[in-house]
Amino acid sequence: MKAQNESKIPVVRNKYTAQFKEQALERADKDGIPKAAKDLGLAESMLYNWRAKRRQTGQPFEDQKLQQAEMARLKRENTRLEEEVAFLKKAGSVLCQTAQVKYAMIKANEDQFPVGLMCRLLTVSRSGYYDWKCRPLSDRGEANKWLANEIKRIFEDEKGRPGSPRITQRLQDEGKSAGRHRVARIMRSHGWRAKAAKKYKATTNSNHSLPVAPNRLEQNFTADGPDQKWVSDITYIWTEEGWLYLAVVLELYSRRVIGWAISERMTATLVCDALIMALWRHRMPKGVIVHSDRGSQYCSAAYQKLFTKHQLICSMSKKGDCYDNAAMESWNHSFKVEAIHGERFLTRSAAKYQVFEYIEVYYNRKRLHSKLGYISPENFEAKKVA
Repeated sequence: MKAQNESKIPVVRNKYTAQFKEQALERADKDGIPKAAKDLGLAESMLYNWRAKRRQTGQPFEDQKLQQAEMARLKRENTRLEEEVAFLKKAGSVLCQTAQVKYAMIKANEDQFPVGLMCRLLTVSRSGYYDWKCRPLSDRGEANKWLANEIKRIFEDEKGRPGSPRITQRLQDEGKSAGRHRVARIMRSHGWRAKAAKKYKATTNSNHSLPVAPNRLEQNFTADGPDQKWVSDITYIWTEEGWLYLAVVLELYSRRVIGWAISERMTATLVCDALIMALWRHRMPKGVIVHSDRGSQYCSAAYQKLFTKHQLICSMSKKGDCYDNAAMESWNHSFKVEAIHGERFLTRSAAKYQVFEYIEVYYNRKRLHSKLGYISPENFEAKKVA
């Protein structure tokens, strides 16, 4: 009867420290597991289990514990440094600004970064920030808050492409009063910056023996009317499936992209397709000067045949002189900055969609062009026709 009652007593499992386990295994290594288990009042299976775990890691229990603690510390330190770098990328433009501008930056990023970290990096006190945050907004502050929302709407609608001049112009076009410096200041305080540029890289190969045309533009990229001067070039786009090449024809009068073609190969067919699109869109004009570099695609027989057939005038840059086609290089620069840099295209199809969206939806119809007095190429053409 007593044995039955004893069997109902719940078993309480003991917990052992890493140091105890290590010392117990040291004794087991010396005297053997059966004797060590008997001397220490442990089950032999427990010592066998501890030994197996030690062999798996190749380290003593105490070393494992120390290593895990160090790894956890390094992970925390790495996370902190990553947060600091990410915040400084956004806040670098306000480091030398007033405390009010820094407070606005902190408030705009409270949902992404710890307040303490932001205050430390911007060298302002947390108490000063919270005092500023709880203070009622002045009329000017309310107006800036409203303007910030309008700027954010335009900035996000144009996918982070425009800087303060274009956003200011778009606000003014909508009948909303805003000065460029005020817009720039608000954008800095929120970390809204237009996409950054990268270094120019040539694409076409001019080392060939094909005949070339003279430079008829001589770096004069102005036109008094449509279909006087067109410029063309090839640029490139990287995708996870490989390269894509984009040929573009730009109308210098309206700065509108009137022809473009995209392909996996940089061939004469590519530039021919872009020129044919331009001819179709502008109803087969004659006598247009079409300027390009002297790459083999533009010097090819197939491309030159189009000039003869449609009575176009061929013009080419000097070898290796990007300034001879500066208007086209400027477009390539804007395209790369506003549509390609910072993007990762998993497929060629995704890149093609981005090209179409940028040219046909954004650039021709929405983008405000400084050379046109900050209106879009489409609106410029509509005003001139009217």
